[in-house]
Amino acid sequence: MKHTISILVENHFGVLARVAGLFSARGFNIESLAVGETEDDTISRMTIIVSGDENILEQVMKQLNKLIDVIKVNEISASSVKRDLLLVKVSSNKNNRKDLMQLVDIFRAKIIDISSGSMVIEITGDEDKILAFLELLTPFGIKEVARTGIIALSRGH
Repeated sequence: MKHTISILVENHFGVLARVAGLFSARGFNIESLAVGETEDDTISRMTIIVSGDENILEQVMKQLNKLIDVIKVNEISASSVKRDLLLVKVSSNKNNRKDLMQLVDIFRAKIIDISSGSMVIEITGDEDKILAFLELLTPFGIKEVARTGIIALSRGH
């Protein structure tokens, strides 16, 4: 089972390495990791997706709480807002450009750059939406892909 963990940390040099080291030292695989400053530039939020049962999750959260620079650790529940950002460069030409533009429109994506032989598209959404979009782009010829990893916030208070 996948778990989304949100970690507030002090924005100091080496914090990311210590958190990642904790996971690797214990043999836990990080499926997704996104880090960015919060509304307070002295604090960063890490959003980590990890697979495992409840025992693994509990152990990970206990270990994270022991790190000095960690302010708060919590699991993001299913009732949350999760997003992933994808940039994809796909082959395009005058013959397939209209089809690509229709696909972009259907998925509420954006064309960021266009040239005679390719198009760069930006899309945000949940993981299922991103994967579905990539699957439909595959026949056109995907040249490059870059993803942010999942970021998440709890709903409500």
